[in-house]
Amino acid sequence: MAQLVKLQDYISRYETALTRYPTQFVRLKQNQWDRVKTQWLSGEELPNWEHIETDEENEEPKERFTFFKKIFRRNETEENIEEVNVENELVDNDEIIPEDETTTLFFEPKIVYHPQTLEELKVMFLDQFFHFQLKWASSTLREKSYVDPKFLRDTLLRNILQQLPDSYLIFYYPIIKVKKAPVELDVIILTPTECICITVVENDNMAVYVGNSERFWTEKVGKVDKKILNPLIQLNRMESVISQIFTNQGVDLPIRKVLLSRNGYFDYPGSLYNVQFIDKREFPKWLMQLKRSISPMKRMQMQAAQSILNHVQTTSFNRDIWNVENLKE
Repeated sequence: MAQLVKLQDYISRYETALTRYPTQFVRLKQNQWDRVKTQWLSGEELPNWEHIETDEENEEPKERFTFFKKIFRRNETEENIEEVNVENELVDNDEIIPEDETTTLFFEPKIVYHPQTLEELKVMFLDQFFHFQLKWASSTLREKSYVDPKFLRDTLLRNILQQLPDSYLIFYYPIIKVKKAPVELDVIILTPTECICITVVENDNMAVYVGNSERFWTEKVGKVDKKILNPLIQLNRMESVISQIFTNQGVDLPIRKVLLSRNGYFDYPGSLYNVQFIDKREFPKWLMQLKRSISPMKRMQMQAAQSILNHVQTTSFNRDIWNVENLKE
């Protein structure tokens, strides 16, 4: 699973310790998966798990018996489901994690039904871990952000996180401060070797986007035509912002631009330098190519992530304030 470093302007654990959390993420996920798989393969009776409610995503983890007990063993194997390793140089293995901070590393999935196959078990595990990732991307030990429920239903976010390797770092519509003004970007994927800037165009199902170099494109849905703003304007703007940040922070990482539509088609004459048009026909192949990466995390990739985090806008609340507000409701 790719790692959700920043979600809009929500507080993120990665902001507080970028060099620590990538390896914690890998270890926690792999240790949990190993435990779940071992118990399932042994034929042990699984407890009756409950379905996760949206409201529970904003609650503190509770102590209760479950075979998914909090687990974090620093000396266990650093493997994960995709078998992607994290370079040792990215983290100090002798670093001691404060006791009070480890209490926030709960992952207690509540599964809807009993899996009949190992593949079903894996799907359920990844679905529950997706909820856990949203918690990491919206809270720290002392702070928390209000999460829009739409992200729990966001299929693109879920697909990216669940299908890409652990070594990929995701910025999902982050809000960047440019000359003290907030600017919302689109999707940024930091792989070990490049930065991929993605602008998503998914207005209507089966739409055809007829583009050119003009300010407006034509969106065709059946016999209906309408004008839309040229999405390349936003894509180029995002590349410009990221490129400037990289230059100022001394980051040497190539930037590639992608115009993406999972449910539509692009009709653009010719080609553009450094821009990929990925529509419904190309999306499965493009995603598969990204999934095949076996490269571990790189120091320059981490520097790129930190340089972006240095410019993000964050809106959060103290956890004590959050609890007081809940009591008033």
